[in-house]
Amino acid sequence: MARRLLRFAFMVAKIHASSLTGISAYGVQVEVDFTKGLPGLDIVGLAETVVRESRARVQTAIENSNYKLPHRRFIVNLAPADLPKSGASFDLAIAIALLSQCGICAPNRLDRTLILGELSLEGMLRPIRGLLAHLTAARQQGLEAAVIPDDDASSAALATGVTVYRARTLKEVVDFLNSVNTLPQVASRTPCTTLRKADEDMSDVFGQETAKRAIEVAACGMHNLILVGPPGAGKTMLARRLRGLLPPPTADEALQIATISGAAGSETRGRENDIKRPFRAPHHTISDAGLIGGGVPIRPGEVTLSHLGVLFLDEFPEFRRSAIESLRPIMESAVAVIVRAKERAIMPARPLVVAAMNPCPCGYFGDKKRICRCSPDQIQRYRSRISGPILDRFDIHVELSSVSPSRLQNRETGESSAVIAARVAEARERQQRREQREPEDRESACRNRYERLSEKLRPEAIRLLHLSIERLGLSLRAYHKVLRVGHTISNLAGHDFVEESDIAEAIQYRVLDRDPSNHAAAGSRFPSVPSATAANYSKSG
Repeated sequence: MARRLLRFAFMVAKIHASSLTGISAYGVQVEVDFTKGLPGLDIVGLAETVVRESRARVQTAIENSNYKLPHRRFIVNLAPADLPKSGASFDLAIAIALLSQCGICAPNRLDRTLILGELSLEGMLRPIRGLLAHLTAARQQGLEAAVIPDDDASSAALATGVTVYRARTLKEVVDFLNSVNTLPQVASRTPCTTLRKADEDMSDVFGQETAKRAIEVAACGMHNLILVGPPGAGKTMLARRLRGLLPPPTADEALQIATISGAAGSETRGRENDIKRPFRAPHHTISDAGLIGGGVPIRPGEVTLSHLGVLFLDEFPEFRRSAIESLRPIMESAVAVIVRAKERAIMPARPLVVAAMNPCPCGYFGDKKRICRCSPDQIQRYRSRISGPILDRFDIHVELSSVSPSRLQNRETGESSAVIAARVAEARERQQRREQREPEDRESACRNRYERLSEKLRPEAIRLLHLSIERLGLSLRAYHKVLRVGHTISNLAGHDFVEESDIAEAIQYRVLDRDPSNHAAAGSRFPSVPSATAANYSKSG
């Protein structure tokens, strides 16, 4: 056996590994060879600090696993050499490459196997970050198998197309490659797609029927939503219960959610009931990189971590102006593009964005019971933190008012999240059936999306839409938003076409981006700042 292994000692050992960038990985080949010089280990190939530090971990782990390296100088190359390498997932691949070059480990399986894992000083395997992204990259490279740490087995259950083996120690991996023993395989699992009971129920919210309806419409069509109202009106309660109205993720969506979570360093289990749509509520002091993504190495931000879930931005005007404005392209394209001097990452970012804000700094501007103490300049500065282009990208605007104490005393129980979620699921299925019936020829696929939406409108609905957009001074983007929301309302109602009533309801959800001169005519609680503030001051005497 030793003679057979020594035949490979004069060849360059090559191991398949991968490096993580954002939420995706790319293939890296670990090459090891002898070189002239004093005994030691050099790592080249644009390796980050964590990768360079693997020299001490690998050498100690090899010695503690009862393997002995010859007193020679080794050179480790991470190819391609012009791309940055980061993370501790290279430890196991470097160790196997060293042992293979010394004739201790047979290379018969290494040409088709991905090797991943961080090594402890005792030779134990520790979990790595972004395992599913690494396995996806291996499948795209055409590799057949992968060896991963045993602690990552539950996360790897969602991976497909690659045979995954799990190991606990470096010695187990070496014996497996030498055909001395076998490693257990990771059994694949399919996520559950049935409705589950929500953690927080909509029946806990009293009053706010208009806001509840808007939440249902938003959940049905994944429409971005902004809630405006005084403190204690229920904005946060409604936002936190929105996730319970969304349908469970499909198998493909669960894989995306688990991949993003793993790339961010969060523990993800591949069991059926553990993959849920995310709900993220970052503090308003978050940085631009924390919200959009970035850092060295590039990591996903909150917009990506909430992909296919809910991103709740409470106290929206208190966020940094640059962070708020950075949401503009993401809310349109549903991707976050991070470009750095040495690398570029494109990450999915399609959350349902829910923002909440007060009408003024004190929170009681326009309230019928509380007097606003803010000056016109204070209100204007507060509102100017939210630009018109950002408001234009929210599909639904909802104004909330204070709830009367009598509603709490009567304890009128509203619909539960399960009942609303069933309606949402039915409406989504109805929309999917409509899309499947549409022709899939090239001409249909290239048609303007506005034309495709307008085809399902009744003539009276089109007249109402054009008249309202012109009277209220809304933009063409708002025109498209109203069309989309009107289609969602039609699906909830079970209409074959978008009726006039559907468009009328969709138009009432466009409040904050109207021409200020039309606020009074539209019946909004937010008339122009000077007149309303003067009225409040006159009431206070």
